[in-house]
Amino acid sequence: MVKRKTCVFISGQGSNLKNLITHSRDNSFPIKISLIISNNKNANGIKYAKYYKIPYKYINSKLKNSEREILLLLKTYNITFICLAGYMKIISNKIVNGFKKKIINIHPSLLPKFKGLNTFERVLKSNEKKTGCTVHYVNNKLDDGSMIIKKIFYLKSKDNEITLKQKTQKLEHRAYPEAIIKIFRYR
Repeated sequence: MVKRKTCVFISGQGSNLKNLITHSRDNSFPIKISLIISNNKNANGIKYAKYYKIPYKYINSKLKNSEREILLLLKTYNITFICLAGYMKIISNKIVNGFKKKIINIHPSLLPKFKGLNTFERVLKSNEKKTGCTVHYVNNKLDDGSMIIKKIFYLKSKDNEITLKQKTQKLEHRAYPEAIIKIFRYR
């Protein structure tokens, strides 16, 4: 199997990154994580890049040449697929258009509900009966691309933002690898 050279974009803890790295080390998994990009120089996820000896780069997304720097890195590392894993920055149209149907994201809600930030708080305020996560293709609109896979769980009366996050992350760790396998099974 030819593994697709993949870049994972992160901003925070890196639990989905670690999960993807673990799966990518399996010979039958369709991607190889060849680069990690973070817009947060203090992102906890960078420690996984160091531990697994995966090249990584901090890109200050507030600088005007950041998009050009990202594109150059993607070209330098021959990246053909991108996974957003808690990347808290909107990807530029130039990058999205250059990687059509080759950028995916995981979002902690059942899209199209609760796009954007503060998802768990909004789920609770809306008295939802169920929630979960969605893996979707990235397009030029926030959390809007076509859905690849969804995972659902039902809320309990005692749930709060912390328990929702824990339950959602557990589902995300199943959903993201399943979505990647699903994508490349049909290519």
